[in-house]
Amino acid sequence: MDGRAVDEEPEFDAEGLFDEDYLHFYDSALTEERDREDAELVWRLLGLAPGSEVLDVACGHGRIANRLAERGCVVTGLDSSTPFLQHARADAAERDVHVDYVEGDMRELPWPNRFDGVLNWFTAFGYFSDAGNRRVLTEVRQALRPGGRFALELINLVELLPRFREHAVHEVGDDLLIDHHRLDPLTMRSHAERLIVRAGRVRRIPYAIRLFTAPELRDWLHDAGFTDVTFHGEDGEPLTRQHRRMIAVATR
Repeated sequence: MDGRAVDEEPEFDAEGLFDEDYLHFYDSALTEERDREDAELVWRLLGLAPGSEVLDVACGHGRIANRLAERGCVVTGLDSSTPFLQHARADAAERDVHVDYVEGDMRELPWPNRFDGVLNWFTAFGYFSDAGNRRVLTEVRQALRPGGRFALELINLVELLPRFREHAVHEVGDDLLIDHHRLDPLTMRSHAERLIVRAGRVRRIPYAIRLFTAPELRDWLHDAGFTDVTFHGEDGEPLTRQHRRMIAVATR
């Protein structure tokens, strides 16, 4: 493998990707029902209870963090997107719950030995060089108390590969979102350009995602100091080839 390729930071316009257009196009997929189901699965896999301290890394617009707060968890949410955090805070206020929302970088978590559980959901991992991605795992482990759990939810690469498409189109009314993907087999990184046509405006946004098999991710988690790594599908059952999502649960 070309060592330079995985160590270089991929082209990733995070500010352009995670904005109001993202919420506009994903609104139909991230429904209230799905949000409740995801929060329930996180609750179960992390073994949470009222009063548990939880960190949602790359919390987005708070769809899981706010629901965990409704269940009595003490929740902190971290994200790099100002618009997402504004939505998260507004939703928390509507639900009459408190979540400590912080704008920051998941490679630098300023909370050592604090949390009972940490989650990273909806393929919000793999945005950086391999060194940067590994640093995220190390930072998460340090943020957990001994015995705390980390739940990491990603695409199930084994299920994805047979149906991988270089182009994907999503329409909302007259608005278009078109993703052009190029999968690099040497780095297992999907390089993409997103084309958004909305309200008479056209934007092009580059981004990239590192993809993982379960054995590789298990090795990375062990290298970061985690133990007892298990893998599940989107239904919480043991991971199979048919599951579209892969959830790693690791213990500090």
